[in-house]
Amino acid sequence: MKWEGREESQNVEDSRGMRTTGAVVGGGGVLAVIVYFVAQFLGVDPQEAKELADAAKKIAPNVQQQQVGEGRKTTPEEDKMARFSSIVFHDTEVVWGDLFEKMGKRYVQPKLHLFTDLVNTGCGTADSGVGPFYCPRDQKVYIDLVFYSEMKNKFGAPGDFARAYVIAHEVGHHVQRLLGYSQRVDEIRAHGNPVETNHASVRLELQADYLAGVWAHHGEKRFQFLEKGDVETAMKAAFEIGDDRLQMKSRGTVVPDRFTHGTSKQRMKWFMEGLKTGSVENARALFELPYNGL
Repeated sequence: MKWEGREESQNVEDSRGMRTTGAVVGGGGVLAVIVYFVAQFLGVDPQEAKELADAAKKIAPNVQQQQVGEGRKTTPEEDKMARFSSIVFHDTEVVWGDLFEKMGKRYVQPKLHLFTDLVNTGCGTADSGVGPFYCPRDQKVYIDLVFYSEMKNKFGAPGDFARAYVIAHEVGHHVQRLLGYSQRVDEIRAHGNPVETNHASVRLELQADYLAGVWAHHGEKRFQFLEKGDVETAMKAAFEIGDDRLQMKSRGTVVPDRFTHGTSKQRMKWFMEGLKTGSVENARALFELPYNGL
C-alpha cells in the first residue's frame, strides 16, 4: 500500500509509552468491560464472555487509569506505524467527508487514540488485549500498535492494507453511529433476546466491513494507494477474524447462534462488496436481508 508522504490527521491523540496505574474508585463496570473484550478477542464464546463480565462487575471495583509520566520509550518501528495510522486515518477523514457532503450531511470527524497496554476511554478502561475498538461515547478509535504485530504473527495477516482495513472497519462503526444504524442495534439489544442480539451484532460488524470496503473504493480513486496483493492481505485479515474461524481455533467447534461478527466468508464477502460498489446507500442491505442470506 502506498502511504508515505501524504498528510497526517490532526485528530490523533498519542499516549504511547506512558506508564499507567489503576486507582480504586468504586463500582465494577470498568473491569467488566475489560473482561468482556479480552474474552472475545481470545476467542471465548460471546455468551460466556458476557457471563464473565457480569461476574466481574459484581465482585470487582472500578479501575481508573492515571498517566503518571513516561514508561518505556517507543521504537522507530512503532513510530513508523503511528505515522502510517495517522495518514490512513486522514484518508478516512477525506473520503467520508466527501461522501457525507454528497449526501447533504456533515461528517463529524472522530479521533484516533494510540496507546500502550492500558487506556481510559469513555466506554471504560481497556487493555491492549481487546484489540482495536471504537468507543461511541467519546467518538474515538483506540489502537495499541502491538496489534499490528499480532496480525502478522498470530493471524498470519501482514501488510499495510490489512492494517488499513482494521482502521477503516473501526471508523466504519463511527459512520454507522452518524447514519443511525448503531441506534437500531441498541434498540434490539435493549430487548434482551440473546439470539436477536447476536444477529444484530453480526449485521453491524458486517456492515462495518462493508463500509471499510466503501472507503477503500473511494480512497483508491482519490489517492491511488493500492498495490499488487493489497486486497488479498485485507481478505486474509477478514478471514482470520471470522467468528467460525476464531471459535474453531479456540474451542474446536463452531456455534453459529453465538456469532457476533460473522463468518470468515461473510466478512470477506461484505468487504469486497463495499470495495466493488462504493455505495453507501447499499449498506442498508445488511439490515434488510434475511439473516440466513447475509
